[in-house]
Amino acid sequence: MLMRTDPFRELDRLTQQVFGPATNRPTAMAMDAYRSGDDFFVHFDLPGIDPETIELDVERNVLNVRAERRSPAPEGAEPLVAERPTGTFTRQLFLGDTLDTERIDASYEAGVLTLRIPVAEQAKPRRIQITGGDAPRQISG
Repeated sequence: MLMRTDPFRELDRLTQQVFGPATNRPTAMAMDAYRSGDDFFVHFDLPGIDPETIELDVERNVLNVRAERRSPAPEGAEPLVAERPTGTFTRQLFLGDTLDTERIDASYEAGVLTLRIPVAEQAKPRRIQITGGDAPRQISG
């Protein structure tokens, strides 16, 4: 399963509310996550991101997502309004041992990065055969 606590995300959110978004440090990206059957799905909002700038890596059950949005204005142009954030966006997810990090699938469509993370085989429920007595029976476990 995914670890739900991310104290750094809350600190980042509070800092942005107080001081506004910083242009020289990575910004966190919005995310939804849920389980459906034997898979976990994670959706990251990354509108306007060139898919070539998206980087995903997993190290010791920590998934790192990094993407970059560049300004569409040519260099030297005078900005009149610049409300859309640019720069580097990052997010870390702490994955539980029950997820199969070797089989993560990723796709990017309509500004949303979607990850499918399967539950590891050893974490799935299974039936255990019991012998003895009159007839063999199965117990869920």
